[in-house]
Amino acid sequence: MTRTSSAPGPLTSVAFRAVPYVPLGVFAVLGAFLAYFWKSACRFGGAWNTGVEQYSNFCYTDIYPLWFARQLSDGRIPYIDNPDVEYPVGIGAIMEFARRLSFGDGVTFYDITVILMGASLVVGVLLMAALAGPTRRWDALWYAIGPGVVLCAYINWDLAAGALALGGLLAWAREKQYLAGVLLALAVATKFYPLMFLGALFLLTARTGKWLAFGKTLGAAVATWLLVNVPIMLINFAGWSKFYVFSSERGVDWGGLWFYFQKYQWGFLANADALNEMAMGTLAILLLGIAVLTVSAPRRPRLAQICFLALAAFMVTNKVWSPQYVLWLVPLAVLARPKWPALAIWQLTEVWYFFAIWLYFVGMDPAHTAEGISDGPYFLAVWARALAVTALMALVVWDILRPERDLVRQNDIDDQSGGVFDHAPDRFVLFRRPPAPVS
Repeated sequence: MTRTSSAPGPLTSVAFRAVPYVPLGVFAVLGAFLAYFWKSACRFGGAWNTGVEQYSNFCYTDIYPLWFARQLSDGRIPYIDNPDVEYPVGIGAIMEFARRLSFGDGVTFYDITVILMGASLVVGVLLMAALAGPTRRWDALWYAIGPGVVLCAYINWDLAAGALALGGLLAWAREKQYLAGVLLALAVATKFYPLMFLGALFLLTARTGKWLAFGKTLGAAVATWLLVNVPIMLINFAGWSKFYVFSSERGVDWGGLWFYFQKYQWGFLANADALNEMAMGTLAILLLGIAVLTVSAPRRPRLAQICFLALAAFMVTNKVWSPQYVLWLVPLAVLARPKWPALAIWQLTEVWYFFAIWLYFVGMDPAHTAEGISDGPYFLAVWARALAVTALMALVVWDILRPERDLVRQNDIDDQSGGVFDHAPDRFVLFRRPPAPVS
């Protein structure tokens, strides 16, 4: 009698590779449920409908009030029947999907949206773990159950964009450039910030000369963005353009440093008429610095490092810095520099700001002034968060300039999420250093 053996089949192989991710998926589900229960006072206690209590119970969300404010409750379709939806078309599509399943009920609309965002969190955690690689997979816990994530998960629709953006970066890491372009374009069509990641790809392409790979991704991204945007543009251009007009015309808003400068009249920084120019100019200077760093560092930076720096620059210079923006930054901050002490300090400032903004809103209500906080404590939280993010940026820059300090680049690892950049030789370096003399 002879015994035959066979190699594991494709399904068995996939299941085997998926096993290490199961615990992270469980933690992500836990984080999604914790975020849901955090808003119990609003979802189950009715605090949404009692004014200041949604702030004093720290359970505010944009999702429920926009059900009424954007006339979804009346069956209006975003952009088409209602031109006042101030979000890109990806969020409009999610709104419409949830509206059709809500049977005209705002709480059901919220619950369906939460299910979609919770699923996006789980997917995003698994994608982040895959990007981190087998040796650093557990760093994704920061995204699964990090305090900033749990507190801010369901304020808005940001988690959907996060899953798409991380999917695009993983597709790039797996050298599936067309898929990377499609997913990154869908992310940009949901929230604008993933555009920074295409910029990071461009900078590293300039250093490595991988123009064909970048061209595939950029071409797929442009085609996909046009595919999902042009139909809405043709149907109702005013409705489609609301997001872009609103972003251009809005003044200073909560959380941003520009709000502080105007509140305390800091000279020319308080000039409301020049706000757009100052914000865009400051961002341009920071991005120029990141570009110079990318093409002049002694060793090519990792993709996650440049993505983080570009995104953080976008946030620090933005006219508004909402508490849920922490969801944008957590995966990239951890992938760029997975050292827990600095990350923990930053998360503490995010938690501090989360509570400060709602207490500030409580304090603005004349009947509850004593229960809230005033300008001083609020802006202290604003600056603490901004300085913590800036410090993280400085630490990442230091790691780029001293690559031997980079915790990720150990044991001959170059850039596990870099795709074609991984171990790629330089093709262009701005300040090429001469070889060390032979002794």
